Amino acid sequence: MSSTSPPPPGGLPEPDAPSDHSAFAHLNAPNAGLYRAVMAVFVRAKEQFRVHLRPEEVHTGLPETLRPPTADPVADALAKLALWGNLRQDPDTERVTAVEDFYRRRHIYQLTRAGEAAERALHTYDEALGQRGALQTVALDDIATQLRALLELAGQDDPDPAVTHLTLRGLVDRFTDLADNASAFMGSLQRTIDLHDADVDAFLAYKDRLISYLERFIADLITRGAEIAGVLTALDGDGTSPSPAERLLRVAALREAADAAPGQWDDELPAEEPPQFREALEAWLRRWEGLRSWFVSAPDRPAQSQRLRVSARSAIPQLLRVVAVINERRTGRSDRSADFRALARWFAEAPDDDARHRLWRTAFGLHPSRHLTVDPATADAREQDQVPAATPWSEAEPLTISPRLRRTGSYERRGRSRKVVDRSEERRYLAELARKQAREIAAARAGLATDGTVRLSALGELDPVAFGLFLQLLGDALARWGPGTTETVATSNDGTMEIHLSAIADGGTATVHTPGGTFSGPDHLVRITDVTGGGTTW
Repeated sequence: MSSTSPPPPGGLPEPDAPSDHSAFAHLNAPNAGLYRAVMAVFVRAKEQFRVHLRPEEVHTGLPETLRPPTADPVADALAKLALWGNLRQDPDTERVTAVEDFYRRRHIYQLTRAGEAAERALHTYDEALGQRGALQTVALDDIATQLRALLELAGQDDPDPAVTHLTLRGLVDRFTDLADNASAFMGSLQRTIDLHDADVDAFLAYKDRLISYLERFIADLITRGAEIAGVLTALDGDGTSPSPAERLLRVAALREAADAAPGQWDDELPAEEPPQFREALEAWLRRWEGLRSWFVSAPDRPAQSQRLRVSARSAIPQLLRVVAVINERRTGRSDRSADFRALARWFAEAPDDDARHRLWRTAFGLHPSRHLTVDPATADAREQDQVPAATPWSEAEPLTISPRLRRTGSYERRGRSRKVVDRSEERRYLAELARKQAREIAAARAGLATDGTVRLSALGELDPVAFGLFLQLLGDALARWGPGTTETVATSNDGTMEIHLSAIADGGTATVHTPGGTFSGPDHLVRITDVTGGGTTW
């Protein structure tokens, strides 16, 4: 008896599993459409929990447009797919009634793991190509809700592992959908802008709804993005290790590792953490860092949501410029394409080649070649006695050329190359300047945050940095102020500050003092919050 090695942890290997990527060979083979249709029949059969199929059953399950008149081509296709490793071929012994039946070609087929994996990959590929992106405001609401649930779990001494794990998985799935759909939408939006000539009427009918859609998403992203950034900052904690977020991620990683290797430890970690737990924890930490980078800015890196907001905002002027170009064309105004068509018509109407050459030089500013350089004396002489452009070189006056150019082919004296300038000191200075500015802005945010709702007149004196932030916040709030508005909420562009502004009937005039002068205007009730955690949140 020969000894055999134990099966791998994933189970027994399939004897017919191909060692290469031959399961995709039917895509480039002749009759690829028939092969794809046959594999689709097996995929549908597996969904109905049918394991084996006979050739006549496959022939019946094919669409009418691809179904051959007889089952023989289908049998040949099944044999080829079995050869490539997509299907497994077994003898059909159920219908054998005599010894002669054993010598006839009767087989049943079923999907192999390689064939099923290939079909899943092709389905994913087709689905990704046909995906239409969207800017999902509902996803932002869901992410904010799940983050608040995580914040509540982080406040518990012993959070439930199942609830924590499911909440984190739901958060990752929702965030992945948001990121993928946003990327697909911005790509399709740029293609829509670039290919507007394909259908002008459809583009003009679509642009109003598109601009309204973008404006609504930008407003929701500003509001929800600031809220999400605040919850993420709270989950990151005050710098102590482990942070509330890391505690929850360790709970989820422990639960996943327990599924990956059951029976190795109880609910508490052993003295030496198993590799399954470390791998799961690293994966969760990467996902969490990706989520943070989407909504929380760093001094050297703006948040991805901020970049998305900038891209969405820049798409609106691009759409309006495209509409302006379309309107100019409809009203008959000239553009570059019309100019080139007119120039082509002039070339076609030119009487001879000399006229075409003159038209070419005039249209594109091209002239016969002068020499490499001339000295001032030669230039002055040419100004006084101009030489026609069509004068041959043999008949024109000679030009004085530098002897070095004649000897070396270059005007410059060859020698050692200049040394590379060391810019490390300048880089250190710029990095220190950036850190200093970040500290000043953080201190200004903390000083500008109000303790609840106060009057504008009670803000007192502000330093220049805090006053600049105040003007930006006030400008964002007043930009949302319309006729009949008595209260508004706005968030700064980087999502770090939030202002609540309320009107006061007969409130008088508020004056804010700064080192550069005084700022005055109608008094309002104001509440300014530093959503990064540097100020008091109410």
